[in-house]
Amino acid sequence: MITFPNESARYRTAREKLLKKEIELRRAMEAVAEARRALPPGGLIRQDYVFDALDADGRPAKTKLSELFAPGKDSLILYQMMFPRHPQETRDVATSGGTARLARPDQPCPSCTALLDQWDGAVGHLEAAGFNFAVVAKTPLENLVTLGRDRGWKNMRLVSSAANSFKRDYNAETADGAQIPLLSVFHRDGDGIRHFWSSELGFAPPEPGQDPRAIGTCEILWNLMDFTPQGRPDWHEQLQYGCCH
Repeated sequence: MITFPNESARYRTAREKLLKKEIELRRAMEAVAEARRALPPGGLIRQDYVFDALDADGRPAKTKLSELFAPGKDSLILYQMMFPRHPQETRDVATSGGTARLARPDQPCPSCTALLDQWDGAVGHLEAAGFNFAVVAKTPLENLVTLGRDRGWKNMRLVSSAANSFKRDYNAETADGAQIPLLSVFHRDGDGIRHFWSSELGFAPPEPGQDPRAIGTCEILWNLMDFTPQGRPDWHEQLQYGCCH
């Protein structure tokens, strides 16, 4: 058992009790990850979707879903962001940078943008470990590239699905065109490319007092807040805070 300077016996007793819950949570997370890895093969993609992306020289080019897989890397982690934002989104829009030129309905979701801000630095490590990562949005490629430039993203592959039905087919777009955030994984095997897993927790029935947390285990910002005495505040990510993002 460890202790910290000047802590009371009451604190240590409560902390040891909490530690048992943290161990239980760790075990539950490992059990869920093991069950996820044990899923039977998912459905093969019905078409090799063609996206708009930038080529190795930074020029607009057509890119197939299969081309998002690098040689020897058979899993693709794909974040389907809300860009354009949801029609009911009321948070402020970007007021500086190239993204500010877009009309309110065409601007990106602040939460998706903040999440990708956090992930951009991790992508280089992820790819070095043997995985592929990309971000797909319904907005035209020019808008997505401009957002990446405004945010200082350097590592994420950005692709536009404006000219295909990918997001609709994979449950990241409603029948009336509203965008839905979704983290999806595709895996390549001898038969082709299969859908492996998506963050379906976001579609599960809501529970009183519970945030949906569809991908809560990898939301760095909110998880850091959970370590504090205040916990998660009544607050939402914004595209900009004062003079900067």
